[in-house]
Amino acid sequence: MKSLKSICKYMKYLLDTHTLVWFINGHNSLSPNARKAIEAPDSKRYTSIASVWEIAIKVSINKLELDGPFSEMKKLILGSDIEILPILFEDILVVNSLPLHHRDPFDRIIISQSITNELTIITKDPAFENYSIKLLW
Repeated sequence: MKSLKSICKYMKYLLDTHTLVWFINGHNSLSPNARKAIEAPDSKRYTSIASVWEIAIKVSINKLELDGPFSEMKKLILGSDIEILPILFEDILVVNSLPLHHRDPFDRIIISQSITNELTIITKDPAFENYSIKLLW
């Protein structure tokens, strides 16, 4: 079996919303595998603009606290060498075809983007296991 280090060298990851927040804030809630994958120098890291949108909503309704102001989020993401994926029409087509294992629209677009971009999602959310996608935690 290949080590995580050798696997990460060629992997492209999509960070789920909670994963992004925990990584940016430096929280120790990330699993060791998730942290290693995100920090691997040869890994390509992405987050969905949907995650940024979800964070903005949760911050504005006091459901989420960040370690700094939301206005710094883009700078923190890009400064961590994480690329922000836009939502494309192709992603929406995949959302339309996904089974309704659960109805969270942010999760569904993240799942869709992982499919259209061939990305492994780094998430702790067990609901993602209901879909035929690559996951890491």
